[in-house]
Amino acid sequence: MATDWLKDAVFYQIYPQSFQDTNSDGIGDFKGIEQRLDYIQSIGVNTLWLNPCFDSPFQDAGYDVRNFYKVAPRYGTEEDLISLINAVHDRGMRIILDLVAGHTSMDNPWFLEEAANPKSPDSNRYIWKNRDFDPKEGPKKGDFESNFFWYQPALNYGYEDPTEPGHDPIDAPGPQKNREELKQILAYWFDRGCDGFRVDMAGSLVKRSDGEHESAATIELWKEIRSWLDETYPDRILAAEWSRPSLSVPAGFHLDYMMHFNAPGYPSLFFNGAGTIPNNEGPAYFGPEAEGNLKIFRESYKEQLDATRGLGYVSLPTANHDIQRVRCEQRGWEGLRPAWVFLMTQAGPPTIYFGDEIGMRFVEGTPPKEGSTLVGMIAPNAGTADGERSGTRTPMQWDATKNNGFSTAEASELYLPMDDDPERPTVESQEADTRSLLNFVRTLLALRKAHPALGADGEFTILNEDDGAYPLAHLRELDGQRCLVVTNPSASEQTIELPIQFVEARPVLQHDCEVAGARVTTRAFGYGIFRLI
Repeated sequence: MATDWLKDAVFYQIYPQSFQDTNSDGIGDFKGIEQRLDYIQSIGVNTLWLNPCFDSPFQDAGYDVRNFYKVAPRYGTEEDLISLINAVHDRGMRIILDLVAGHTSMDNPWFLEEAANPKSPDSNRYIWKNRDFDPKEGPKKGDFESNFFWYQPALNYGYEDPTEPGHDPIDAPGPQKNREELKQILAYWFDRGCDGFRVDMAGSLVKRSDGEHESAATIELWKEIRSWLDETYPDRILAAEWSRPSLSVPAGFHLDYMMHFNAPGYPSLFFNGAGTIPNNEGPAYFGPEAEGNLKIFRESYKEQLDATRGLGYVSLPTANHDIQRVRCEQRGWEGLRPAWVFLMTQAGPPTIYFGDEIGMRFVEGTPPKEGSTLVGMIAPNAGTADGERSGTRTPMQWDATKNNGFSTAEASELYLPMDDDPERPTVESQEADTRSLLNFVRTLLALRKAHPALGADGEFTILNEDDGAYPLAHLRELDGQRCLVVTNPSASEQTIELPIQFVEARPVLQHDCEVAGARVTTRAFGYGIFRLI
């Protein structure tokens, strides 16, 4: 069963364009990922997640799919992807791909066929708002329902409450056609060895006439897909980009990512939110000023864990292709270690965004690329004030050779420019340093594996009785084993009284952190993991 391996999973998200180029065209490829599998496994990772790699015009970095049954030639051939899948499996690892279930590109043959015959009764795979355009000129913005950027037409899964012309009920031919196609796409890649999918915008399928995002009918659709999956591919998983595990996991997803950036209803842990979202203003808890507050995160995380217990998992990613990396100017290098201790001792499988393990930074001023600029959209902490995401997508930094070992192409031909910071970290330099962040991450993942209470199934309890207190202390418990985790993300000494009873706290990892009775004292950026007796 899928849950048998998922509970021990440690995910590594790869943005394929930026990971490793082997044919000198400046763009990463499947062979490059396969070439680096030994390194990935050495971190303690056992599951890969690849961003979209299907055929696309790449107006939105592959999230605008032209053909769901064909890989993008920039990454190689289908045979290259299967070779990668097999190599992953040969190492006892897993690999999941990225699926855009709710929309396509305007170049998709399904869309082109309907745009050529907009008034045909068979033009029902998309949601047409206007069918009176000239087919020779093609549809324009506003002629069809879009899911993200205007040029990403939404697939028609019907309306929960069809009240307007063009709003099909969920049992209409178009919505039923798309449901069956969704299963066919999943089956096609499962049959080629894919272990699962992370589903982009998973809550966007069945629409609501009132414009709200989630619908009860979308939840029922995914329950149907999950029943089909359990019957036909019981060892495969579905991970959601829904960011509300309390909805997505009961709907049938095995995993959802709870994002820690500032957006309505989300926790703010790592980035300041002042001036972006009114209900999330103020300094982040994981900041050197010690001015943050745990209230939003505590309440939200508990809600998600309670709603998913026994059904699936919640993952707090280090970052992803849309949000800022953990390393930033505000936090600095010293503030990284307590952040990593917290993230690697979370409940649910950890997810590491490529390069975070060596402390790659968000590169301000990186030029836009393939839809990376979210013009007119709320994207707090995705990057700069205008929502530029390319700074978190720059190429992997492997060594001191040309282009840091990412590609032998000329710098002008790279998918995105390399970080030009002369002090930028590389895998090579950190491999040689026993005190490096890379080796620290390896230590944390080894400890997580060695202590079951730190794993995905352990209970998670924040012990801070004051939401504004530092350091952060949380308890992990499983089958009688208890582990205390302490992280001080601030640049000052902090003390907290624990509201629990124990005889002894035996350190398994300790840096500038002392436990004396129920009192915990940490110096600046201190941290510790203790077995409680």
